[in-house]
Amino acid sequence: MSEHRRKPQHPEGGGRAAARRAAQQRPGRGGRSGHDVPTASPSGPYGDQPGHGTRAEARRAAAGRGGRGAAKAGRGTGRPDKRLINYPRSDKDGWKRFVPSWKLVGGTALGFFAIITAGAGIGIASVNTPDANKTAHAQNNVFYWADDTQMVATGGSMNRQIVPIGKIPRSMQNAVIAAENESFESDKGVDPMGIARAVWNMAKGGSTQGGSTITQQYVKNTYLDSDQTLKRKVTELFISIKLGVSEEKNTILAGYLNTAYYGRDAYGIQAAARAYFGKDSQELTPSEGAFLAAVLKGPNLYNPDGGIGTAATPQLNTERAKQRWAWVLDREVTVGRMQQSEREQYKEFPKIIESEQARNMSGQIGYMVDTAKAYVMKTKGLTAEDLAKGGYQIRTTFDKPKVDALVKAVEETRNGLLDEKKRPNTDTFVQVGAASVDVKTGALVALYGGPGFDKKHFTNNANTTGVQVGSTWKPYVLAAAMQYGTQNSNGSGISADSKYMANDLTVINNREGKPLRDGSGKPFKQKNESPTAYGYVTLNEAMEKSINVPFAQLIFDVGHSKVKGVAQATGILPESFDPSDNASFALGTSTPSAIRMADSYATFAASGTHHEPYSVRSVQKDGKDLAGFEAPKAQQAMDNSIADNITKVLRNVVENGTGKKAMKLGRPAAGKTGTTDDNKSAWFVGYTPELSTSVALFRSDPNAEKKELLSMKGVGDIPSLHGGDIPAEIWTKYMKDALNGVPEKDFPEPDKIGVTADASGAPSPTPSTSPSPSASMVTPPPSSEPPASPTPSKGGKPSCKPWELYCDPDTTGGTSTGTSNGGASTSPSPSTSTSKPGGRGGVTGFPAGGTAG
Repeated sequence: MSEHRRKPQHPEGGGRAAARRAAQQRPGRGGRSGHDVPTASPSGPYGDQPGHGTRAEARRAAAGRGGRGAAKAGRGTGRPDKRLINYPRSDKDGWKRFVPSWKLVGGTALGFFAIITAGAGIGIASVNTPDANKTAHAQNNVFYWADDTQMVATGGSMNRQIVPIGKIPRSMQNAVIAAENESFESDKGVDPMGIARAVWNMAKGGSTQGGSTITQQYVKNTYLDSDQTLKRKVTELFISIKLGVSEEKNTILAGYLNTAYYGRDAYGIQAAARAYFGKDSQELTPSEGAFLAAVLKGPNLYNPDGGIGTAATPQLNTERAKQRWAWVLDREVTVGRMQQSEREQYKEFPKIIESEQARNMSGQIGYMVDTAKAYVMKTKGLTAEDLAKGGYQIRTTFDKPKVDALVKAVEETRNGLLDEKKRPNTDTFVQVGAASVDVKTGALVALYGGPGFDKKHFTNNANTTGVQVGSTWKPYVLAAAMQYGTQNSNGSGISADSKYMANDLTVINNREGKPLRDGSGKPFKQKNESPTAYGYVTLNEAMEKSINVPFAQLIFDVGHSKVKGVAQATGILPESFDPSDNASFALGTSTPSAIRMADSYATFAASGTHHEPYSVRSVQKDGKDLAGFEAPKAQQAMDNSIADNITKVLRNVVENGTGKKAMKLGRPAAGKTGTTDDNKSAWFVGYTPELSTSVALFRSDPNAEKKELLSMKGVGDIPSLHGGDIPAEIWTKYMKDALNGVPEKDFPEPDKIGVTADASGAPSPTPSTSPSPSASMVTPPPSSEPPASPTPSKGGKPSCKPWELYCDPDTTGGTSTGTSNGGASTSPSPSTSTSKPGGRGGVTGFPAGGTAG
């Protein structure tokens, strides 16, 4: 090497001095890296320094930004990296240090694959293949009365039989393969896409999706627990893979058909063949096999008997089953498992025998069991199939003596008044739904759902929707007026002494004081049932006589949203509200169930305290208590003074009005009658301080293709049937027996509340108030049409004919098909107590045309 190349650099230049200066700069960031830069000792021989590379790096370090530059230089050519994994990479500079080498990527992928493979191998080796025989020993579900005596046991091993593949017709096998898993005979037992969907759904927090292959479904069926966990899904996957490579397809198919749930408490193809067709599995026709394959999609929705939930009615289930049955047969042709010529032979839906399960669940047992099942499913997130696997001990709230009393009241009243042979055009198809709730707890103590499953009546009338409640809705309108006031009271709550026009065919004004318009654009006139010219009456009297006009106007003065809020706070479900904000909403075109109406009125009986209705006290699974079945906590739905004043008004209905038949009870009671257009439904909902009970009466042909309500005019030889007739008679008979021996108790004396805010045009020129807050009254423009008569109330009562057993001289009502321009409330203020302030309260807000009392 030439002499000038070996010559040391000048001190002010680069070389060792520059390297030392670079290492000393910015110690906070470059200090550590600077130590990696090799420098010669001042006392060492010059020739010991690294050659050309070191001097170049020194120059870069000197020209860079101190220690940071030195650090970068040092990373590239420092001492050899002794880490097991060279990442970040020591032989690269800058961002390149964080780009993994192909060796690292390949090694990582290979290692990950090896771990997964080893784990899967261990998992597959460690799991056992399912045994269809084990499912044949599943337990019953046992239901208990409120006193813990046994009500009924359902399901169980008696209805689970294992048959070999040779006793399962090939046509049945073809139907299931075509409908459920076309590639069954060639796949490896799992569906990767189905697995990915299940994992993705679970990761998002949604419900897990079941296995999509027959093999996966067979594995799932062998698990008698319902835990939707990742561990269980992985275990099922391992078993499915193992089965796919180790078992014959016939073994898997037989296992699936022997463990699947077909409804009617039938597990397995043999039990299903007996349950639906009364024959052994080997005798099934291709049409019957297609039906059973259709039911496998979901017995709760495809069993023609009906299922649990509003979407699982016998009518809807039958329609779905027929469509699915036809699709299965067509699908067999499409995938080559049936000839088109054979398919043409099956045009008629197969005939199904009467359910043995129905015979075992006679009377009210079936309705109570379904009600309890629905409560358990909702509380624990179970499916009907989960429950059918058995092992549950379910203790209900149903009180056997009260259930027997309700059945007796219904049957005695029907037998005494209805004669289907004598009056086939009126007395046939008359149905009753009823429910009774404990006021203090919300416990459902009794119900009447119909004649019974054994009579082929599978719809629970106590929990049915679609039957309008009529004038039993009016208390919610009055309660909202007491709570929030009207536009005539300047936001202060009003009293039941406020007067409203009650004449038949009075024009109803909207919130702007302008007449509502009917379909032809003319001012809408609300109809009462009676043409009596009542003039202006108090809301108390309007409720007593169930006059429509005052409440049709009141709901606009209060606001539809406020009425909906009050109804919901007492337990009425919003999905049962009539969505139309018209005048008829005030008169009961909403369709809550008998259970919900009984529970809602219990809120008035309990001075504004609401309890959600419940039918199950506790549940055990395999002897262990399940959480979540404590009695629902009480909630204050409205001010106690408002609830007690509603009770006072409804006591007057029983004592002086349309509910007089209930006076036979012989103890304090409050209630309201309800009758709808053309007498298509009639209700009585009433309560004592102990029990709240609702009774609904309606006509509907269960065998008609189009389900509709029929008029009840002439039923029981009553020209115009009302809620104060048969429903009130049933209510009174039941309550007498149910409260027999219970000490008589009176309702609380209500506080005086509200201002007297008469409607526009009332004779009183100024509103009178109780000695509390003064309210400046805002009077909207008067109706465009003057009232027909200013005649005061209490006049024009219709007289009763001697032969009219259920005529009531005070019975009035009405019908309506009105429309409206809206009902938004402008005042959120709660009602103001005017004498003794009501104690507790607060209504939460939330959503029914023409009816009579």
